[in-house]
Amino acid sequence: MPNRLAHETSPYLLQHADNPVDWWPWSGEAFEEARRRGVPVLLSVGYSSCHWCHVMAHESFEDETTAAYLNEHFVPVKVDREERPDVDAVYMEAVQAATGHGGWPMTVFLTPGAEPFYFGTYFPPAPRHGMPSFGQVLQGVAVAWAERREEVDEVAGNIVRELAGRSLVPGGAGVPGEPELAQALLGLTRDYDERYGGFGGAPKFPPSMVVEFLLRHHARTGAEGALQMAADTCEAMARGGIYDQLGGGFARYSVDREWVVPHFEKMLYDNALLCRVYAHLWRATGSDLARRVALETADFMVRELRTAEGGFASALDADSDDGTGRHVEGAYYVWTPAQLREVLGEEDAAYAARHFGVTEEGTFEEGASVLQLPQHAGVADAGRVERIRERLLAAREERPRPGRDDKIVAAWNGLAIAALAETGAYFDRPDLVERATEAADLLVRLHMDSGARLTRTSRDGRAGANAGVLEDYADVAEGFLALAGVTGEGAWLEFAGFLLDLVLDRFTGEGGALYDTAHDAERLIRRPQDPTDNAAPSGWTAAAGALLAYAAHTGSEAHRTAAEGALGVVAALGPRAPRFKGWGLAVAEALLDGPREVAVAGRPDDPAARALHRAALLGTAPGAVVAFGEPGGGAGNEEFPLLRDRPLVDGRPAAYVCRHFTCDAPTTDADELARTLAN
Repeated sequence: MPNRLAHETSPYLLQHADNPVDWWPWSGEAFEEARRRGVPVLLSVGYSSCHWCHVMAHESFEDETTAAYLNEHFVPVKVDREERPDVDAVYMEAVQAATGHGGWPMTVFLTPGAEPFYFGTYFPPAPRHGMPSFGQVLQGVAVAWAERREEVDEVAGNIVRELAGRSLVPGGAGVPGEPELAQALLGLTRDYDERYGGFGGAPKFPPSMVVEFLLRHHARTGAEGALQMAADTCEAMARGGIYDQLGGGFARYSVDREWVVPHFEKMLYDNALLCRVYAHLWRATGSDLARRVALETADFMVRELRTAEGGFASALDADSDDGTGRHVEGAYYVWTPAQLREVLGEEDAAYAARHFGVTEEGTFEEGASVLQLPQHAGVADAGRVERIRERLLAAREERPRPGRDDKIVAAWNGLAIAALAETGAYFDRPDLVERATEAADLLVRLHMDSGARLTRTSRDGRAGANAGVLEDYADVAEGFLALAGVTGEGAWLEFAGFLLDLVLDRFTGEGGALYDTAHDAERLIRRPQDPTDNAAPSGWTAAAGALLAYAAHTGSEAHRTAAEGALGVVAALGPRAPRFKGWGLAVAEALLDGPREVAVAGRPDDPAARALHRAALLGTAPGAVVAFGEPGGGAGNEEFPLLRDRPLVDGRPAAYVCRHFTCDAPTTDADELARTLAN
């Protein structure tokens, strides 16, 4: 019989709807039930594409004996971390403070007042490698609750007080300047993996936001070392197993330092960020590889993540059926030499094995290999490779597909909108710009209410119940600003303004500090506040970037001041931990460069105007904003303040470039505009 999760919209929660565990969703009613029964709450947090979440579910939550004990002694609460990043952040902070590490599944025991007192992540069904079994943990906590309640309450109270004292304020560090950015670059150089690209050792995550900083730093200063680290890292990832050599798109991370074996789930946010980074790398260098990867990643998102409503699904699972009924990690993606021969025949299989690095021993498990592009001495036959790729991709389509988490997350769709809009504009792919526009339309129609408040998720055309958090407002505004620059439709600038006004009103604290939840959001044991750029830009730094761009478009002093205040945390943390402040450092580069304001006045159907617009979009000046439309802001472009008082020059379309309250003479020459934006 289904439990209470059967009525939820989250695919992750629905995966647990038939568990014998009597799960509750996160709600006041669950904690009231714990108070009524006098038992603690077991909080289990995960997400749908999490491999070890699936393992623990199968081993423990589907086990009748474990479930019976759990139901008797606890109120079990299941949370999708992607729906409730605020709940996840608060308790993950407690887990990391108590244990020194964290991860998912996250297992936390709470008092009926939601105060944590015992923590863990994955627990096995039997004692293993020094870890207690999940059953032992449940029994130990139940006994402590029944026999040592005062001790439990004291531990919980101490943890809550310690967390409450952690409120983060920039501390008057001021805006980051040349010294801080130079120190951050030095720190990245020290952490750089000269042999394999990327930063640090295994596991190795794609450093998309750090690469964006490096590209912007090179554009502003000419530092060749920064560009080299960016380009070499991007090439190493694109040649590695972390990149899907058949279908495009990136896996979440590599388990090794060489980028060979990925953790196979594919996340929307990773692919959106990397698509944009490779497009920007092409813009800076003209690299054919960067162009190919940007387009293939964009096409992957559209082909495999786009939903019927026009938005983009959250993730594809790492696991899938291996053809025998077993759910195995990577089964959809890996190949043996025998499988290559079955599809391609002997001769082409041998060629494919050499080209993609498929060996008899295998690079993964059970003799299978992850496809990659090792460096070869000879030049590949491009036509033959493409034919082989098409045949392998067609054969792979016949395999059981990984599951898809098809909920729409507002923030991640904002990132996808920015990536698809720019990639479509750079490479003359209007279809990608259309897909970006359709996703933006969905967010306005389904996720925004009449006061511009955002709902975080939707699924199957139904808005979820959870309020948007700071990253939703910031990343959606970022997407809308990019779309405005590409399409010349000022309405997207206006929508971004609505969202950013709410950031100023509802998420801002003292001294430039930002909070992840709104002032009037559900009260948790602490108000989450994380400025760290990890898998995606933090809400804090994403808001700084969007506020800065909006201020450049509109001249709004309030938004500029808020952006500068928010960047205080980058001045404080960027030099010390640059790998975890990548987006903040990229925004700081935009601030130091201006950012530049580019207004292209001309009719969109005029080829000369379109040439100027393209030159503006292809400019590498960090964080430059672009307005394009009829001179004077007419004909539906009243929303673009940069177009006001920008006439044609001698009857011809013209581009105006300004920064730091100073403007260059207008130009009618696209090549001259390109040179201006490159200096």
